[in-house]
Amino acid sequence: MASKIKVDNIENQCGGAVVTKCGATTTIAGTNVNATTVTATNVVGSTAVKSDNIQAADGGNIINQCGTTITLGASGDTINLAAGASQTGFGRTGTVDWDTTAKTASFTAVSGNGYFVNTTSGAITVTLPASPSAGDIVGFNDYARTFGTNNLTIGRNGSNIQGSALDGTVSTSGQSTMFVYVDATQGWVPTEDQVTSFFAAEYITATGGTITTSGNFKIHTFTSPGTFTVCSVGNPAGSDSVDYLVVAGGGGGGNNGGGGGAGGYRESSGAASGCYTTSPLGTGVSALSVSVTGYPITIGGGGSASTGYNGTVGTSGSNSIFSTITSTGGGRGAHFPISAAATGGSGGGGGCGSPIRCGATGNTPSVTPPQGNPGGNAVTSPDAYGAGGGATAAGANGTPSGPAGGAGGTTSISGSPTAYAGGGGGATFGTGGSGGTGGGGDGSAAEGTGTAGTANTGGGGGGAAGGAAGPSGAGGSGIVVIRYKFQ
Repeated sequence: MASKIKVDNIENQCGGAVVTKCGATTTIAGTNVNATTVTATNVVGSTAVKSDNIQAADGGNIINQCGTTITLGASGDTINLAAGASQTGFGRTGTVDWDTTAKTASFTAVSGNGYFVNTTSGAITVTLPASPSAGDIVGFNDYARTFGTNNLTIGRNGSNIQGSALDGTVSTSGQSTMFVYVDATQGWVPTEDQVTSFFAAEYITATGGTITTSGNFKIHTFTSPGTFTVCSVGNPAGSDSVDYLVVAGGGGGGNNGGGGGAGGYRESSGAASGCYTTSPLGTGVSALSVSVTGYPITIGGGGSASTGYNGTVGTSGSNSIFSTITSTGGGRGAHFPISAAATGGSGGGGGCGSPIRCGATGNTPSVTPPQGNPGGNAVTSPDAYGAGGGATAAGANGTPSGPAGGAGGTTSISGSPTAYAGGGGGATFGTGGSGGTGGGGDGSAAEGTGTAGTANTGGGGGGAAGGAAGPSGAGGSGIVVIRYKFQ
């Protein structure tokens, strides 16, 4: 059985304390025992002292080794490092050693330390440790409860913070925040973080179109082709995505035929730029992230009108485009006896005679949510022609009382409620059908002229009725509206 050496103090050759036992407190001044003097027994020499146990004079454990397990102190003891001594290899338990001298100027943090930061006299920047290792930890506390007045900036020093290559800002008075370095991807991650907006807010800046403001939001309206140029992309604390409305050109109405279909209608939910009121088509649709670049804007033209019985056939509307969003032009109304109604964002209404009586389908090509609806069918005895489909409703089937164009969508993206993409009304030999809300043109009564869709709404043109009637109404041009937070 190995012998036991019982001492209260172990010193090195220079007289510095290595291990000291005082009552229930054991103090360790270093990690390597190079001592040649054990003070209690005054053993002097250069020979290593070998023992499985080192005990205090009262029999209390100082160091004990059992196999590969080394125990420092006894149950109930407190293990202290002497003032000024340091340790390596023991790791951390998720806490820091707090420096109780408040910082009043910018400084660089050291892993393992916590700092009380006093911003009473002005904002302070703390720079995180350079070249950190996994497990490094630092902490900060608002000494004078003034972070809300004079912010604490967290300089990332080349590493990410919460996965972002941005400096952080603590702007909540009384805030206490702890950071642990995890890896190169996430970098420094807060583990005790009550910050509601950690990164300094940065906002999108951009040019292009007609620019207006609504509160804290900028609105770029394009009624003709142009470029939306992003100069800076901002960040999540400010803005880094844009809401949008993209409406294509409406289809032209038919002669002895149906109303034109509305241009395709696509919008985002509005959640990124102020939670304004959107149509049902915006529900659940995410805003678009943007980059520092120019985004060409295409504004779809409205389809042309038909010119009369056996005359020139009207045309479908053209597409509107912003970034990855393409809205399809509205389908033209049927034209007797030459052509059937056309598909599109919304479909054109059906016309006189078989086989062109049926309205055309909408939401072509298909997107989710749908960008439009089908046109209505024509009926005979008496003849009444189908109305064009709209953004939120199908065109009505022919009826002597006037088939109405499908309703459009209403949104407040520009600051006030505005309707877009209404279908063109169907023509009859009784009462012409009204255009759908959102710029749809009215259909004519007998021998009348169809009304054009409203410009920059994507409304479909109204149909015209009768052999001598015409022309029908042309489709309305489209529009693109982009909105984002700028302050």
